[in-house]
Amino acid sequence: MPHRSHCLKIFFSVGEPSGDVHAANLIRQLQSRCPQVHAVGFGGPHMARAGCHLMYDLTALAVMWFGRVLLNIATFWRLYRKASRYFETHRPDAVVLVDYPGFNWWIAKAAKRRGIPVYYYMPPQIWAWARWRIGKMRRWVDHVLCSLPFEAPWFAQRDCRTEFVGHPFFDETCRHEGDPVFLAEQRRHRQPLVVVLPGSRNQEVTGNLDVFLEACRKIHQAAPDVRFAIACFKPLHADYARPRAAATGLPIEVFCRKTPELIQLADCCMAVSGSVSLELLYHLKPTVIHYRISRLAFFVQGFFRKVKYITLVNLLAGDALAEDDLRLYDPNSPEAAEALFPEYLTCEDKSTEVASHIIGWLRDRQGRSALVERLERLKERVAHGGASARAAEYLLSTLQAGPLPGPHWRRPTEDEAAAEVDAAAA
Repeated sequence: MPHRSHCLKIFFSVGEPSGDVHAANLIRQLQSRCPQVHAVGFGGPHMARAGCHLMYDLTALAVMWFGRVLLNIATFWRLYRKASRYFETHRPDAVVLVDYPGFNWWIAKAAKRRGIPVYYYMPPQIWAWARWRIGKMRRWVDHVLCSLPFEAPWFAQRDCRTEFVGHPFFDETCRHEGDPVFLAEQRRHRQPLVVVLPGSRNQEVTGNLDVFLEACRKIHQAAPDVRFAIACFKPLHADYARPRAAATGLPIEVFCRKTPELIQLADCCMAVSGSVSLELLYHLKPTVIHYRISRLAFFVQGFFRKVKYITLVNLLAGDALAEDDLRLYDPNSPEAAEALFPEYLTCEDKSTEVASHIIGWLRDRQGRSALVERLERLKERVAHGGASARAAEYLLSTLQAGPLPGPHWRRPTEDEAAAEVDAAAA
């Protein structure tokens, strides 16, 4: 392994709660292979528990959309300056970025200015929303570690060094067995369970929860024996959800940090779009996706979105990067059945549509079973663990190989490629 004679310093920049989990697993895999690895940087509590020295809990600033970023611009600037000083004085061996575009471009640029190798683990989905940013990826990132199978060829075709490692979400999902006491208690209930997953960001919860609660009301009218559970990511979200759920008068329970268990228990789900859709795929749960944004954001997305679907499961199931039809999902269109998870990217209340899918799955056992079979086929194809281990192996092996020849965004010449082969053989 590289640098066994001294501590191997790796700086992490992670701003999403899900990225915090994935980075923590990567840190553990790195340390199991090279005990001298010292992780430092911006992240969250999972990374801290994995042994990373946190300079700031960046997951507390998990924000979306331009206006919300502006509100926190002073904090982002202060953290950028802090990282720049660290790169200058401590010279880490590598910088690892996890998703969180915007701020992480700043970090990548600061590292490249000082000749520090930059790895993007779980790169931002610029193929879907911001393809012009490929220039930044080429200039400031040395290695792109892709989580989705169609990403690797897309980046490689645009002169990025890329490696497909798989999606680390499946590492966590495969490993998590759940709270046996909680699972046993909940399984004593005989009624069908519909689980609401309102998201991990504050604006996702505030933007979508009321729609989900209205959908619960409509589902209850059609199926009075159904009970509901809201899976909240953090206590703040649970405090927001409880009075709203209670005001409905429906059999809705609110739980915090029990998402994996509730997904296992669910008959079907309503969710905000995000990586949680991969966990829903893993557990074969029929799910309808709802993602409400402002009217301005909805108008703007029409100019930038380059994929038909916003849900990873739907992208994995079809021709993800096809641009011939970018119309949003319409349940009445002939091709609606292509989407494994019906999805609504909207600025309106789609509670009626959301409820109709859930009611259909609860009533039509045959149709539900057919959907589960389709989910199972996709799971067998894509839901494999080991991404964290593969990423750790790649990162350590490339650090051991030394600096990249020539500009890092340029494909090596035949002579350079031959030299690399000879060096590896030696």
